[in-house]
Amino acid sequence: MWIKGATVSQLRFRRLYPPASAPRGPVLWVLLRGADVLISDDRRVLHPGTSDDPGGIAVAERLLLGALEDTPVLAGGLDPEAPIPPGFQAVGLRTLLAEAEPQAASLAVYAAQLVRWQQIGRYCPSCGQPATPIEGTWGRACPSCGYSSYPPVSPAVIVLVHDGDRALLTSKPGWGKRYSLVAGFVEPGETLEECVVREVREEVGVEVSELSYVGSQPWPFPNQIMIGFLARYAGGEIAIDTAELADARWFERTALPELPPPYTISRQIIELWRRRGPAPADPRAAG
Repeated sequence: MWIKGATVSQLRFRRLYPPASAPRGPVLWVLLRGADVLISDDRRVLHPGTSDDPGGIAVAERLLLGALEDTPVLAGGLDPEAPIPPGFQAVGLRTLLAEAEPQAASLAVYAAQLVRWQQIGRYCPSCGQPATPIEGTWGRACPSCGYSSYPPVSPAVIVLVHDGDRALLTSKPGWGKRYSLVAGFVEPGETLEECVVREVREEVGVEVSELSYVGSQPWPFPNQIMIGFLARYAGGEIAIDTAELADARWFERTALPELPPPYTISRQIIELWRRRGPAPADPRAAG
């Protein structure tokens, strides 16, 4: 269990924004040390404390994230060089995403990205002057030049290209035998659908049609939102971008290779396609 009693995913989380502050009394803390999350030895992500004291642990950054039902949830950022407190372990976000229940992992991701934003967003990126919080948001405004900035979120698409009973999967250098999906960042002035078509064409050299949205996943490495699609193969021969990929090939539904971990949206899209069964192949792609 990552939190005693009701699981975190059974509780409703409500986000709060500056200048909201936590009332005095019991709260829950998400504790971060550099890029790692501190979990207790009994595997808790959320740690009881008060709004003034996360259990005697010194924090350099503190933020009110929101409330889990009626209990405030705060993020606390430790000095990255601080020793790990007794009774805690430091784990990476990838480990947490793989092992924690979804809402506990989501809160840790939210906390990590906002603590990082507090560190990098103190000064205006346009003129370098100190920026001030924008009420009701996590944004910051520059009183000198008027520039406003917000926590960075970089949209990227990820797509499974299918053709009847087979899927086009890709592998990057260093992945060994593991295969995943075509993915890439959305460019300025580009729709998500245009990005899917372009990324597939650039990375593997084929054309696609009949795009369908599957779902999305925050991916805090460092700040992506992955937007998932299925797309039907519409023609062309595989020709990989060797600057991006080590291999790309068709795999039969019943003979898939080593795949990404189950918590990733890439694996979830692949499993969705595998469960659905084949769609009729596009006759335009024949030959």
